[in-house]
Amino acid sequence: MQERAASPPAVLTDPAAYIRQHIRTVSDWPQPGVQFRDITPLLQDAKCLRVLVDLFVQRYIDQRLDYIAGLDARGFIVGPILAYELNVGFIPIRKKGKLPFTTVSASYSLEYGEATVEVHADACRPGERIVLIDDLIATGGTMMAGRVLLERLGAHVVECAAIIDLPELGGSTLLRNAGAPLYTVCTF
Repeated sequence: MQERAASPPAVLTDPAAYIRQHIRTVSDWPQPGVQFRDITPLLQDAKCLRVLVDLFVQRYIDQRLDYIAGLDARGFIVGPILAYELNVGFIPIRKKGKLPFTTVSASYSLEYGEATVEVHADACRPGERIVLIDDLIATGGTMMAGRVLLERLGAHVVECAAIIDLPELGGSTLLRNAGAPLYTVCTF
């Protein structure tokens, strides 16, 4: 009996659409009227996670970065993986009161409340090149606050990046109007 050759793996012609298909929408969470975009299924699928990380790596491989900075909490998932793949350090930007050393902070409004984020005062030095990453852009407040903190320390934020853009909430427009280069993988 003659064996058939294995079919070559399918080539993704639209990686962003592939990523988008793996994001779950949870209605009315954390409060009524909110359509929460859940990246958990994307993270659970090994191929999907690889495609996502590879998209970011390909984008930033030639950017001469010093750090990837991730926003608390979902920026802590993809950020360190990306930093590892790019052979750069990782800077956590945390919610207020979570960092043990001297910090600088910035407060901001988000889609359903207010918050403050902090970074260690020695997280980076003037002129260092950083990509700031999170899971999504909603009102843009968290990303803007993170950018302000890094720039206050003298860093150059090469780009703000996220998996998801929710343009109807105005965050991507706010960031671009403030001069922040922005990259998102997909839009809802």
